[in-house]
Amino acid sequence: QVQLVESGGGLVQAGGSLRLSCAASGSIFRINYMGWYRQAPGKQRELVAVITSAGSTNYVDSVKGRFTISRDNAKNTVYLQMYSLKPEDTGVYYCNMSVRRRWLPQWENYWGQGTQVTVSS
Repeated sequence: QVQLVESGGGLVQAGGSLRLSCAASGSIFRINYMGWYRQAPGKQRELVAVITSAGSTNYVDSVKGRFTISRDNAKNTVYLQMYSLKPEDTGVYYCNMSVRRRWLPQWENYWGQGTQVTVSS
């Protein structure tokens, strides 16, 4: 299978910045959508940002203007650059990708292991 490995989480003060990375490895033919989700304690998981293979992006309203999602197709990697972090951004962030493996015709979804982002006030 395909494995997604995340990095870049940590503890920052309000107003600070973090850059999350998620790299996919395995027998990959193509990756369509790449996205980031987050889940705070006691809350449902929510979609934070998504980027298509063509580079189109969408964000949840609460992060618009502060977060930027990008991708590096040569590295099979998606990034989430986060500026002006707020305590309400705290949570576990998960990357997600829609992947076509080599020699297989179907699309599959894969998830990263999650990385903790904590924003202190």
